[in-house]
Amino acid sequence: MKVFITGATGVLGRRLVDRLTDRDHEVVGLVRDEAGKRIVGRRGGTARRGDVLDPETLERAIDDDVEVAVHAATAIPDSTKPSDEEWARNDRVRFEGARNLLDATPDGLRQVLFPSVVWVARQPDGSRFDETADRHPDRATRSAADVEDFLQERAAGDGFDATVLRCGFFYAPDARDTRAWGERLLDGDLPVVGGGLLGRQDAELSFVHADDAAAAFVAAIETEAGGTYHVVDDEPVTGAAFFETFADLLEAPEPGRIPAWLARFFVGKVNSEGFTSPMPTTNEKAKRELGWEPEYPTYRDGLEQVVETWRADGTLAELRDESTAETTTSLRGEAA
Repeated sequence: MKVFITGATGVLGRRLVDRLTDRDHEVVGLVRDEAGKRIVGRRGGTARRGDVLDPETLERAIDDDVEVAVHAATAIPDSTKPSDEEWARNDRVRFEGARNLLDATPDGLRQVLFPSVVWVARQPDGSRFDETADRHPDRATRSAADVEDFLQERAAGDGFDATVLRCGFFYAPDARDTRAWGERLLDGDLPVVGGGLLGRQDAELSFVHADDAAAAFVAAIETEAGGTYHVVDDEPVTGAAFFETFADLLEAPEPGRIPAWLARFFVGKVNSEGFTSPMPTTNEKAKRELGWEPEYPTYRDGLEQVVETWRADGTLAELRDESTAETTTSLRGEAA
């Protein structure tokens, strides 16, 4: 099939281009610059310049014979304490981008896929949930819920299958957050954020390795699936266990703790609640209907792959060197 991907240079998009072209699908990836063009080209795709917030560029980028569209573009804030303006930018890329994409796609489009997030449906009482649960969007997930609704509405009128794959927290060797977590763990500067007065209450979270998320999208495309699926690994895990395991594999100091009420002053409400509000869910529907199985069924399997990859490609040595340099600089400053 011919597949058009927005966000083709992101942690998910890169993997989609790789996997789809490996399976003989024709892939066109939307990019914003020459660096993005090279990323898509090296993975076997065809790059087209454009911006999801610029409808004219989308119309030029999308061919008349596109059968499947994946809206993977985001602008998730990378600052320590994101402002509302940063979240608003992400909202625009998600929702306006989805609307512009569908307005530019040709008649005959068969399927539109959107990577939403499982925590859009986390339950107020912290209980386990699945795809049938009521959603409870917050500031970070409101636009994801809006796109889910928008796709269902457009699908009913335009005749394509709307496929929403709600993913757990992404992690991977090349994921921005994973590298930041590893760097801060090696520095001894990544505390576990917990609930309660002293930060001792741990919430069960759902993660997924980015390789497994991409595999689920390919499975959904090739089975022509419609509907909503939760794409997570087999085992929910507390943030404490995840980061303690990561630290152990990195041979880094064991992370300390900080209560969520205090963390809000440093990282904001959205980020502090992200790791203290439970979101245990299940991948049973995705396994059953898509024929998908995660290559890294638990966070332990996935984190071992991350650290092994970093060890092989030199990233781990680089992070350790940076950590040592920062410690040395700090000690010199204290001595002065």
